[in-house]
Amino acid sequence: MSPASSAGAALVTGAGRGIGRATAERLARDGLRVVVADRDEESAARVSEGITSGGGCAEALCLDVTDRDAVRGAVQDVVTRHGRLAVVVNNAMWIRYKPFLDFTEDDIDGMLAVGLKAVFWTMQAAIAAMSEQGGGVIVNVSSPAAWRGMPGTAVYSAVKGAVTSLTRQASRELGPLGIRVNAVVPGAIPTEGARQIVDEAGYDLRRQMTPLARLGSPEEIAAGIAWLASEDASYVTGHLLAVDGGILAS
Repeated sequence: MSPASSAGAALVTGAGRGIGRATAERLARDGLRVVVADRDEESAARVSEGITSGGGCAEALCLDVTDRDAVRGAVQDVVTRHGRLAVVVNNAMWIRYKPFLDFTEDDIDGMLAVGLKAVFWTMQAAIAAMSEQGGGVIVNVSSPAAWRGMPGTAVYSAVKGAVTSLTRQASRELGPLGIRVNAVVPGAIPTEGARQIVDEAGYDLRRQMTPLARLGSPEEIAAGIAWLASEDASYVTGHLLAVDGGILAS
């Protein structure tokens, strides 16, 4: 599969582990120079080193996506050094699951900061660069929780619902600039981070909810993101690609 551009960089946030890591690895295999962005500097470095040792092009970036100025500066630096920002993947998220009445202001502020405001900051920075270069691709990460609520996911559902709406809105506004904006909708993916907040009983429930009767892998989500970022999807924008084992169809 050809990447979105034969030259240029892909910035992946939250790329130190899980879906972000798999996405960085996949985009590197597709020929892009990947900027592995994560607030955990050591995790970003490990992923970057793994990619380069395998023959890909990557570099680590310690980045707090909630810092608008830092995001803007990071994107400008990538463009200055590499000439083209071909793809941005907004994967970073901070999650808390609780009963509705137990959510605190800190919980809500934290999830909104990483899950929604940071998506705005990254998109704003990317738009400035991509509009000057004649286009690019932005891929956001939504969730079935934007459509199907589960106990404890009130804030997560609200955040991902907002990301879903933003994706569709931005596709209309940015299309004339040559910028495609889509989102992937992952199903139940037992990543390292997810296992810290979802126990085996929770994953058993998710298996039962999934028509394919199994959990997904980060690599399967990365494949969907890679397709949205590729020339094969050059006429696709405003799309929500469910890679969920059929959860949304059930």
